[in-house]
Amino acid sequence: MQKFDWNLIRNFLAALDGGSLAEAARTTKISQPTLGRHIDELEKVLGVTLFERGRMGMMPTKAALHIADAAREMKAASASLTMAAEENAQSVEGTVRITASEVVSTYILPQIISELLRDLPQIQIELAPSNAVENLLQRDADIAIRMVR
Repeated sequence: MQKFDWNLIRNFLAALDGGSLAEAARTTKISQPTLGRHIDELEKVLGVTLFERGRMGMMPTKAALHIADAAREMKAASASLTMAAEENAQSVEGTVRITASEVVSTYILPQIISELLRDLPQIQIELAPSNAVENLLQRDADIAIRMVR
C-alpha cells in the first residue's frame, strides 16, 4: 500500500459523517472539488470504492463502513498527539504583574490567585494594589483590573 496523507482520512470522515460533499465542505472549510479529489485519491490509494455517488448524495459502500472505525481511531490518535504537543509547547511560567484597586486586591483577587497558583505552580504573581490607573503600554503591569474605561 502507498503512503497517504492524513488529510485524506480526515476528509473521508467528514464526507462519511456529513453524507455529502456539500456538508463536508461546510464543516472542513475546504471546497467541494478539493474534497472530491481527496476522496478519489484515497480510493485510488486503498484500491476500493468508498462512496456510490448518485442523485441522493454519497452513499458509503461496505468498504467505507469497514474502514470507518479505523479512520476514527486515527482521528482520535491525531487529536491526542496534538493535545500532548500543545501541553509541552504552551507551558506557562514566569512572573505576572497584576494591578488592581485596593478593594479588588484585598477582597476578590486572593481566592482567584490562590486557585491560579494551585493550577499553575510554575508562575509567580506579583500583585500591585493601587487605585492609580497603570499604563499597560509602558509595561507597568501585565494585567490591570479596573472599574473605569
